[in-house]
Amino acid sequence: MKIKKIVTTVFLCYIQLCFTQTSNETNASDFIIAFGSCNKVNEPQPFWEEILKNNPNVFIWGGDNIYADSDDMNVVSLGYKTQNNNEGYKKLKRSIPIMATWDDHDYGKNDVGAEWEKKNESQHLFLDFLGISDDSPRRLQEGVYTSKVFDIEKGNVKVIVLDTRYFRSPLKKSAIEGRRYEPYMNNEGTLLGEKQWKWLEKELESNYSDFVIIVSSIQFLSSEHGFETWGNFPHEVERLQQLLVSKAVRNVIILSGDRHISEFSMTKIKGLKYPLVDFTSSGLTHSHSNYKGESNRYRVGRVISTPSFGLLKFDLDTYTVNMQIRGKNGIVYQEFKRQYPKN
Repeated sequence: MKIKKIVTTVFLCYIQLCFTQTSNETNASDFIIAFGSCNKVNEPQPFWEEILKNNPNVFIWGGDNIYADSDDMNVVSLGYKTQNNNEGYKKLKRSIPIMATWDDHDYGKNDVGAEWEKKNESQHLFLDFLGISDDSPRRLQEGVYTSKVFDIEKGNVKVIVLDTRYFRSPLKKSAIEGRRYEPYMNNEGTLLGEKQWKWLEKELESNYSDFVIIVSSIQFLSSEHGFETWGNFPHEVERLQQLLVSKAVRNVIILSGDRHISEFSMTKIKGLKYPLVDFTSSGLTHSHSNYKGESNRYRVGRVISTPSFGLLKFDLDTYTVNMQIRGKNGIVYQEFKRQYPKN
Protein backbone atom coordinates (compact mmCIF):
# COMPACT_ATOMS: atom_id res chain seq x y z
CA MET A 1 0.00 0.00 0.00
CA LYS A 2 2.87 2.40 0.79
CA ILE A 3 4.45 1.78 -2.62
CA LYS A 4 1.10 2.39 -4.33
CA LYS A 5 0.66 5.63 -2.41
CA ILE A 6 4.14 6.83 -3.40
CA VAL A 7 3.49 6.07 -7.08
CA THR A 8 0.17 7.93 -6.93
CA THR A 9 1.83 10.95 -5.33
CA VAL A 10 4.56 11.05 -7.98
CA PHE A 11 1.95 10.84 -10.74
CA LEU A 12 -0.08 13.69 -9.27
CA CYS A 13 3.06 15.82 -8.99
CA TYR A 14 3.78 15.16 -12.67
CA ILE A 15 0.27 16.23 -13.68
CA GLN A 16 0.64 19.37 -11.59
CA LEU A 17 3.93 20.11 -13.35
CA CYS A 18 2.35 19.76 -16.79
CA PHE A 19 -0.75 21.83 -16.02
CA THR A 20 0.42 24.72 -13.89
CA GLN A 21 -0.65 28.30 -13.27
CA THR A 22 2.79 29.87 -13.55
CA SER A 23 6.07 29.01 -15.22
CA ASN A 24 9.66 29.84 -14.36
CA GLU A 25 11.01 28.00 -17.40
CA THR A 26 14.19 29.60 -18.68
CA ASN A 27 15.66 26.81 -20.82
CA ALA A 28 16.60 27.93 -24.31
CA SER A 29 14.54 26.45 -27.15
CA ASP A 30 15.69 25.62 -30.67
CA PHE A 31 12.54 27.03 -32.26
CA ILE A 32 9.50 28.88 -30.90
CA ILE A 33 6.08 29.42 -32.47
CA ALA A 34 3.60 31.94 -31.11
CA PHE A 35 0.03 31.91 -32.39
CA GLY A 36 -3.42 33.24 -31.62
CA SER A 37 -6.84 34.01 -33.05
CA CYS A 38 -9.97 36.10 -32.53
CA ASN A 39 -8.72 39.67 -32.44
CA LYS A 40 -10.97 42.74 -32.37
CA VAL A 41 -9.03 45.70 -33.72
CA ASN A 42 -10.84 48.34 -31.64
CA GLU A 43 -10.34 46.55 -28.33
CA PRO A 44 -7.15 46.56 -26.21
CA GLN A 45 -4.53 44.16 -27.57
CA PRO A 46 -2.38 43.29 -24.55
CA PHE A 47 -0.24 40.47 -25.89
CA TRP A 48 2.12 41.79 -28.58
CA GLU A 49 4.83 42.84 -26.13
CA GLU A 50 4.22 39.66 -24.13
CA ILE A 51 4.67 37.54 -27.24
CA LEU A 52 7.94 39.24 -28.12
CA LYS A 53 9.30 38.61 -24.60
CA ASN A 54 9.28 34.90 -25.49
CA ASN A 55 11.55 35.43 -28.53
CA PRO A 56 9.41 33.52 -31.06
CA ASN A 57 10.75 32.69 -34.51
CA VAL A 58 7.34 33.21 -36.12
CA PHE A 59 3.86 34.41 -35.24
CA ILE A 60 0.86 32.67 -36.80
CA TRP A 61 -2.60 34.21 -37.07
CA GLY A 62 -5.20 31.47 -36.55
CA GLY A 63 -8.15 33.35 -38.04
CA ASP A 64 -10.63 36.08 -37.10
CA ASN A 65 -7.62 38.36 -37.25
CA ILE A 66 -10.02 41.27 -37.56
CA TYR A 67 -13.78 41.39 -37.12
CA ALA A 68 -15.17 42.92 -40.31
CA ASP A 69 -18.34 41.02 -41.10
CA SER A 70 -19.34 43.01 -44.16
CA ASP A 71 -19.82 42.79 -47.90
CA ASP A 72 -18.46 46.34 -48.07
CA MET A 73 -14.78 45.89 -48.86
CA ASN A 74 -14.05 49.39 -47.57
CA VAL A 75 -15.07 48.19 -44.11
CA VAL A 76 -12.81 45.15 -44.39
CA SER A 77 -9.92 47.27 -45.69
CA LEU A 78 -10.33 49.70 -42.78
CA GLY A 79 -10.18 46.81 -40.32
CA TYR A 80 -6.88 45.59 -41.74
CA LYS A 81 -5.50 49.12 -41.85
CA THR A 82 -6.43 49.65 -38.20
CA GLN A 83 -4.69 46.42 -37.21
CA ASN A 84 -1.55 47.22 -39.19
CA ASN A 85 -1.39 50.59 -37.43
CA ASN A 86 -1.46 49.04 -33.96
CA GLU A 87 1.90 49.97 -32.39
CA GLY A 88 2.43 46.65 -30.63
CA TYR A 89 1.64 44.67 -33.77
CA LYS A 90 3.88 46.93 -35.87
CA LYS A 91 6.76 46.11 -33.54
CA LEU A 92 6.00 42.38 -33.85
CA LYS A 93 5.99 42.61 -37.66
CA ARG A 94 9.36 44.32 -37.66
CA SER A 95 10.82 41.59 -35.45
CA ILE A 96 9.63 38.23 -36.81
CA PRO A 97 7.88 36.63 -39.83
CA ILE A 98 4.09 36.49 -39.86
CA MET A 99 2.00 33.65 -41.26
CA ALA A 100 -1.80 33.53 -41.28
CA THR A 101 -5.03 31.91 -42.23
CA TRP A 102 -8.45 33.51 -41.99
CA ASP A 103 -11.75 32.52 -40.40
CA ASP A 104 -15.31 33.68 -40.91
CA HIS A 105 -15.09 37.17 -39.40
CA ASP A 106 -12.17 38.29 -41.54
CA TYR A 107 -13.37 36.18 -44.49
CA GLY A 108 -16.52 38.30 -44.41
CA LYS A 109 -19.57 36.72 -42.79
CA ASN A 110 -20.33 34.54 -39.76
CA ASP A 111 -19.93 30.80 -40.42
CA VAL A 112 -19.89 31.27 -44.20
CA GLY A 113 -17.97 29.10 -46.67
CA ALA A 114 -17.67 28.70 -50.44
CA GLU A 115 -21.01 30.44 -50.98
CA TRP A 116 -19.61 33.83 -49.87
CA GLU A 117 -19.95 36.08 -52.91
CA LYS A 118 -17.15 38.42 -51.85
CA LYS A 119 -14.48 35.80 -51.22
CA ASN A 120 -12.18 36.87 -54.07
CA GLU A 121 -12.24 40.52 -53.03
CA SER A 122 -11.73 39.47 -49.42
CA GLN A 123 -8.72 37.33 -50.36
CA HIS A 124 -7.13 40.28 -52.14
CA LEU A 125 -7.39 42.40 -48.98
CA PHE A 126 -6.14 39.56 -46.80
CA LEU A 127 -2.99 39.23 -48.91
CA ASP A 128 -2.56 43.00 -48.83
CA PHE A 129 -2.72 42.84 -45.03
CA LEU A 130 0.11 40.30 -44.99
CA GLY A 131 2.21 42.33 -47.42
CA ILE A 132 2.20 39.65 -50.13
CA SER A 133 3.73 41.06 -53.31
CA ASP A 134 1.57 41.65 -56.37
CA ASP A 135 3.62 39.18 -58.44
CA SER A 136 3.38 36.36 -55.87
CA PRO A 137 1.78 33.10 -57.10
CA ARG A 138 -0.53 33.40 -54.09
CA ARG A 139 -2.24 36.28 -55.93
CA LEU A 140 -3.37 33.86 -58.66
CA GLN A 141 -4.40 31.07 -56.29
CA GLU A 142 -7.94 30.44 -55.07
CA GLY A 143 -7.80 30.26 -51.28
CA VAL A 144 -5.19 31.43 -48.77
CA TYR A 145 -3.47 28.11 -48.01
CA THR A 146 0.33 28.17 -47.94
CA SER A 147 3.39 26.56 -46.36
CA LYS A 148 6.90 27.43 -45.23
CA VAL A 149 9.89 25.41 -43.98
CA PHE A 150 11.92 27.02 -41.21
CA ASP A 151 15.49 25.75 -41.30
CA ILE A 152 17.40 25.91 -38.04
CA GLU A 153 20.78 24.61 -36.93
CA LYS A 154 19.50 21.26 -35.64
CA GLY A 155 16.82 20.55 -38.24
CA ASN A 156 13.66 22.19 -39.53
CA VAL A 157 10.00 22.80 -38.81
CA LYS A 158 7.39 22.93 -41.57
CA VAL A 159 4.27 25.06 -41.14
CA ILE A 160 1.28 24.25 -43.34
CA VAL A 161 -1.54 26.79 -43.25
CA LEU A 162 -4.94 25.54 -44.40
CA ASP A 163 -7.95 27.48 -45.70
CA THR A 164 -11.16 26.11 -44.15
CA ARG A 165 -13.39 28.78 -45.74
CA TYR A 166 -12.89 29.29 -49.46
CA PHE A 167 -13.96 25.80 -50.61
CA ARG A 168 -16.13 24.68 -47.69
CA SER A 169 -19.65 23.40 -48.37
CA PRO A 170 -22.54 25.16 -46.62
CA LEU A 171 -23.08 23.78 -43.13
CA LYS A 172 -26.09 21.61 -42.22
CA LYS A 173 -28.34 23.29 -39.67
CA SER A 174 -29.28 21.24 -36.60
CA ALA A 175 -32.79 20.90 -35.19
CA ILE A 176 -31.39 19.84 -31.82
CA GLU A 177 -31.54 22.50 -29.11
CA GLY A 178 -28.08 23.72 -28.14
CA ARG A 179 -26.50 22.57 -31.41
CA ARG A 180 -25.99 24.84 -34.39
CA TYR A 181 -24.86 22.26 -36.97
CA GLU A 182 -25.00 18.55 -37.74
CA PRO A 183 -22.35 16.45 -39.52
CA TYR A 184 -22.61 15.54 -43.18
CA MET A 185 -23.09 11.83 -43.79
CA ASN A 186 -22.21 9.45 -46.64
CA ASN A 187 -19.10 11.40 -47.68
CA GLU A 188 -21.16 14.44 -48.66
CA GLY A 189 -19.78 17.96 -48.54
CA THR A 190 -16.20 19.19 -48.37
CA LEU A 191 -14.15 21.32 -46.02
CA LEU A 192 -10.94 21.85 -47.99
CA GLY A 193 -12.05 21.27 -51.56
CA GLU A 194 -10.34 18.87 -53.96
CA LYS A 195 -7.81 21.41 -55.24
CA GLN A 196 -6.55 22.14 -51.74
CA TRP A 197 -6.57 18.45 -50.82
CA LYS A 198 -4.27 17.65 -53.77
CA TRP A 199 -1.95 20.48 -52.72
CA LEU A 200 -1.90 19.22 -49.13
CA GLU A 201 -1.06 15.69 -50.23
CA LYS A 202 1.99 16.98 -52.11
CA GLU A 203 3.03 19.06 -49.11
CA LEU A 204 2.87 16.02 -46.84
CA GLU A 205 4.88 13.87 -49.27
CA SER A 206 7.89 16.07 -48.48
CA ASN A 207 7.96 14.88 -44.90
CA TYR A 208 11.65 15.18 -44.05
CA SER A 209 10.94 17.92 -41.50
CA ASP A 210 11.45 17.14 -37.83
CA PHE A 211 8.01 18.58 -37.05
CA VAL A 212 5.01 19.50 -39.20
CA ILE A 213 2.61 22.13 -37.89
CA ILE A 214 -0.83 22.21 -39.54
CA VAL A 215 -2.81 25.40 -38.96
CA SER A 216 -6.60 25.13 -39.14
CA SER A 217 -8.88 28.02 -38.23
CA ILE A 218 -11.41 25.59 -36.71
CA GLN A 219 -10.90 22.69 -34.32
CA PHE A 220 -9.90 19.35 -35.78
CA LEU A 221 -10.56 16.96 -32.88
CA SER A 222 -13.22 18.55 -30.67
CA SER A 223 -16.60 18.12 -32.36
CA GLU A 224 -19.26 17.49 -29.71
CA HIS A 225 -20.10 21.16 -29.15
CA GLY A 226 -22.25 21.46 -32.27
CA PHE A 227 -20.59 24.57 -33.71
CA GLU A 228 -18.02 24.84 -36.51
CA THR A 229 -15.54 21.96 -36.50
CA TRP A 230 -13.91 19.45 -38.80
CA GLY A 231 -16.34 17.00 -37.18
CA ASN A 232 -19.11 18.41 -39.38
CA PHE A 233 -17.26 16.64 -42.21
CA PRO A 234 -16.29 13.29 -40.63
CA HIS A 235 -15.04 11.87 -43.93
CA GLU A 236 -12.60 14.79 -44.18
CA VAL A 237 -11.34 14.07 -40.66
CA GLU A 238 -10.75 10.47 -41.69
CA ARG A 239 -9.09 11.57 -44.92
CA LEU A 240 -6.52 13.74 -43.15
CA GLN A 241 -5.81 11.09 -40.54
CA GLN A 242 -5.23 8.44 -43.19
CA LEU A 243 -3.11 10.84 -45.22
CA LEU A 244 -0.81 11.34 -42.23
CA VAL A 245 -0.52 7.58 -41.88
CA SER A 246 -0.06 6.74 -45.56
CA LYS A 247 2.62 9.41 -46.01
CA ALA A 248 4.26 8.51 -42.69
CA VAL A 249 4.29 12.20 -41.78
CA ARG A 250 6.58 12.93 -38.87
CA ASN A 251 5.46 14.61 -35.67
CA VAL A 252 2.36 16.56 -36.68
CA ILE A 253 0.77 19.10 -34.33
CA ILE A 254 -2.46 20.89 -35.28
CA LEU A 255 -3.07 24.50 -34.25
CA SER A 256 -6.64 25.84 -34.21
CA GLY A 257 -8.67 28.82 -33.05
CA ASP A 258 -12.25 30.13 -33.45
CA ARG A 259 -13.82 29.01 -30.16
CA HIS A 260 -12.96 31.89 -27.76
CA ILE A 261 -11.49 29.26 -25.43
CA SER A 262 -8.09 27.58 -25.28
CA GLU A 263 -7.50 23.88 -24.73
CA PHE A 264 -5.45 20.82 -25.66
CA SER A 265 -7.04 17.82 -27.40
CA MET A 266 -5.25 14.56 -28.20
CA THR A 267 -5.97 11.20 -29.80
CA LYS A 268 -4.07 8.11 -30.92
CA ILE A 269 -4.35 7.16 -34.59
CA LYS A 270 -3.54 3.62 -35.65
CA GLY A 271 -0.42 3.70 -37.80
CA LEU A 272 1.04 6.92 -36.37
CA LYS A 273 4.01 6.65 -34.02
CA TYR A 274 2.81 9.54 -31.88
CA PRO A 275 -0.52 10.89 -30.54
CA LEU A 276 -2.07 13.69 -32.58
CA VAL A 277 -2.48 16.93 -30.61
CA ASP A 278 -4.86 19.76 -31.52
CA PHE A 279 -3.81 22.91 -29.64
CA THR A 280 -6.62 25.51 -29.64
CA SER A 281 -5.75 29.11 -28.76
CA SER A 282 -8.58 31.69 -28.75
CA GLY A 283 -8.93 34.58 -28.30
CA LEU A 284 -6.40 37.40 -28.28
CA THR A 285 -8.76 40.21 -27.26
CA HIS A 286 -11.89 38.49 -25.94
CA SER A 287 -13.01 35.09 -24.73
CA HIS A 288 -16.01 32.97 -23.75
CA SER A 289 -16.26 34.65 -20.35
CA ASN A 290 -19.51 32.91 -19.41
CA TYR A 291 -18.18 29.47 -20.38
CA LYS A 292 -19.96 26.79 -18.35
CA GLY A 293 -18.45 23.67 -19.87
CA GLU A 294 -18.86 21.40 -22.88
CA SER A 295 -17.97 17.85 -23.72
CA ASN A 296 -14.75 17.01 -25.57
CA ARG A 297 -13.67 13.39 -25.27
CA TYR A 298 -10.22 14.28 -26.58
CA ARG A 299 -9.51 17.03 -24.04
CA VAL A 300 -6.30 16.91 -22.04
CA GLY A 301 -6.29 19.15 -18.98
CA ARG A 302 -8.87 21.90 -18.64
CA VAL A 303 -10.43 24.70 -20.67
CA ILE A 304 -9.01 28.23 -20.37
CA SER A 305 -11.76 30.80 -20.98
CA THR A 306 -9.78 34.01 -20.55
CA PRO A 307 -7.90 35.88 -23.32
CA SER A 308 -4.58 34.19 -24.11
CA PHE A 309 -2.10 33.23 -26.81
CA GLY A 310 -0.37 29.95 -27.65
CA LEU A 311 3.33 29.15 -27.53
CA LEU A 312 5.22 26.07 -28.74
CA LYS A 313 8.83 25.57 -27.68
CA PHE A 314 10.80 22.94 -29.60
CA ASP A 315 13.84 21.10 -28.23
CA LEU A 316 15.39 19.20 -31.15
CA ASP A 317 17.91 17.40 -28.95
CA THR A 318 15.18 15.54 -27.06
CA TYR A 319 12.39 16.06 -29.64
CA THR A 320 10.27 17.56 -26.88
CA VAL A 321 7.64 20.24 -27.49
CA ASN A 322 6.39 22.36 -24.61
CA MET A 323 2.97 23.76 -25.55
CA GLN A 324 1.78 26.66 -23.40
CA ILE A 325 -1.42 28.68 -23.03
CA ARG A 326 -0.14 32.07 -21.88
CA GLY A 327 -1.59 35.34 -20.59
CA LYS A 328 -0.39 38.70 -19.37
CA ASN A 329 2.57 39.27 -17.06
CA GLY A 330 4.23 35.98 -17.96
CA ILE A 331 1.47 33.79 -16.58
CA VAL A 332 1.19 30.28 -18.00
CA TYR A 333 -2.40 29.15 -17.59
CA GLN A 334 -1.61 25.63 -18.72
CA GLU A 335 1.20 23.74 -20.41
CA PHE A 336 1.48 20.36 -22.02
CA LYS A 337 4.79 18.65 -22.82
CA ARG A 338 5.16 15.86 -25.36
CA GLN A 339 8.24 13.97 -26.46
CA TYR A 340 8.13 12.83 -30.09
CA PRO A 341 10.01 10.05 -31.91
CA LYS A 342 13.20 11.03 -33.73
CA ASN A 343 12.51 8.70 -36.65
